[in-house]
Amino acid sequence: MRDVVLYLVLIINLVSLVAMVAGILMHSGRGGGLSDMFGGGGSAALGSSAAERNLNRITTVFALVWFLTVIALGFLLVRS
Repeated sequence: MRDVVLYLVLIINLVSLVAMVAGILMHSGRGGGLSDMFGGGGSAALGSSAAERNLNRITTVFALVWFLTVIALGFLLVRS
C-alpha cells in the first residue's frame, strides 16, 4: 500500500512540476507572454490583466501542490 501512495504522490509531483513550468513560461516578461497572446496590446485590453491574474493564481496553486508533494515524498522515502 505504501508503494502505491509513493507512486501516486510521485506522479502528482511530476504533473504539478510540468504545469508549474508551463505556467511560468506563459507569464509576461517585460511585455509579452499570455497577456499579449490573448490581449494584443498589453494594458490596452481589459482581458489581459485578468488573464495574468488568473495565471498567477493557477501557477501559485501548482507551486503549492509541488511543494507539498516534495514534503510528502520526503516522509515517504524515509526508511525506518
